Amino acid sequence: MTSETSPSPPSTRAGKTVQEYIDETPVWADATPVHYSPITRMQWLIWWLAAAGKFFEGVVVFMTGVALPLMSKEFDLGAMEKGVIAAASLFGILIGATALGDLADRYGRKQMFIVEMALFICFIVLLTVSPSYPLIVIALVGTGIALGCDYPTAHLIISESMPSRIRGRMVLGAFGFQAIGGLAGTAIGFMILFENPDITAWRWMYASTILLAVPVIIGRFFVEQSPCWLVFRGRIAEAEAETRRLLLRNPLYPKEITLYRPHDHDKAHLREKAAWSALFTDKNRDRTVLASVPWFLQDLSTYGIGIFTPTVLATIIGVGIAHPRNTAELIQGDILATRGAAFIDLLLIVGIAFAVVLADRVGRIRLQVMGFIGCAVGLLLAALSLRLGGTLSMVLLFAGFMLFSFMTNIGPNAMTYLIAGEVFPISMRGRGAGFAASFAKIGAVLTAFLFPILLKDIGTQLLLLILVGTSLLGALVTRRYAIETKGISLEKIEAGTIS
Repeated sequence: MTSETSPSPPSTRAGKTVQEYIDETPVWADATPVHYSPITRMQWLIWWLAAAGKFFEGVVVFMTGVALPLMSKEFDLGAMEKGVIAAASLFGILIGATALGDLADRYGRKQMFIVEMALFICFIVLLTVSPSYPLIVIALVGTGIALGCDYPTAHLIISESMPSRIRGRMVLGAFGFQAIGGLAGTAIGFMILFENPDITAWRWMYASTILLAVPVIIGRFFVEQSPCWLVFRGRIAEAEAETRRLLLRNPLYPKEITLYRPHDHDKAHLREKAAWSALFTDKNRDRTVLASVPWFLQDLSTYGIGIFTPTVLATIIGVGIAHPRNTAELIQGDILATRGAAFIDLLLIVGIAFAVVLADRVGRIRLQVMGFIGCAVGLLLAALSLRLGGTLSMVLLFAGFMLFSFMTNIGPNAMTYLIAGEVFPISMRGRGAGFAASFAKIGAVLTAFLFPILLKDIGTQLLLLILVGTSLLGALVTRRYAIETKGISLEKIEAGTIS
């Protein structure tokens, strides 16, 4: 077998780009192409370590729904204080995605890949020993800042290391660990409550993540720096060395790596576009809207329903006690509601599995539009269940929540993350993806903070109907500003090259 690069570099150009080396696939002696090449050990290591970051986000955010009733009891919290705790980590993500995501463009993907996990461990330790409500809020915000940095960084370090043909499924495969983490967070909370039915059990829930985070941060010291980023910074020799590390195989191929060196005027053009204002120029405004607004609308429902599913279930189907007389009744109600939430959360994993399979076949835009519509139908079923009684009401409630969980992860929850890390050129990819994640988390923070208040003031049914409307609006915005990136090399995603 010989090898070819798809697409082939121009004959007049010296060297290949990083993505051309990554996308290179072998051919048989009769020139029949092989449509894949093995993923290297370094590519798999990057993928697993990035997936771990998404796992921790799911654990922390969804575990809060289990821990919140216990925190509320220990510190005698009111509705507003509970809303602040629910929104604290999401507010931190809002800050971290923009503030630290931008640093990945300036100082490198690997550096921030390490820093974010170190911050995560420090603030989780603070959370587990916090003696007061203010310190809990500070610790959750700090944890969120670390997780917010992971939004753009994890996407970039995967997408800039993977072949274009499977980039979507690899990014979404890692992103799917957010759903696995959400289920794990709920399950860990249930098991700890079951084995240790004490008001302080929430501390052990969060402490359990430290054991998993330590090997992850150690592993991140051994990944390679993004060669694409090094080329953009003009560090060609380092980029060639890191590309060799990335593509190290047995037998060795390619034996020699010579990267194309951008002309000085090309590099100046890229740096000129890297200012924050570039996100809102005529060439990039549609990209920014597509990356940000649907994600904002999606987070309104995903985080509201995800965090407060145990509370909603306890309210609607009566597994909770309206006014627990003691700690034992509070914990028993939390256990029962958590078990129902865990069953529904399984559909998040099924949905992301479908997204992984379909993203590089069906396309990002179609899945996002269909997913938003499916979310609206699921929430509508849940809202209608409140007008009924008996078994039919419970069936519709669970069917609606399960349909929502499935469609959000096959569609907007997965696709908004994927699109935000793809539509921007490399000069502003971390900044653009970080801005989109931060803008989205405004919706998550608003929902997490207001959900317990709105549940009390306007009721579950009206709240669900409002989320039906936001889901339909998400489908409309996605269709209006659609940019399909399926199968397109990241090096071609510059101004005017995609539509």
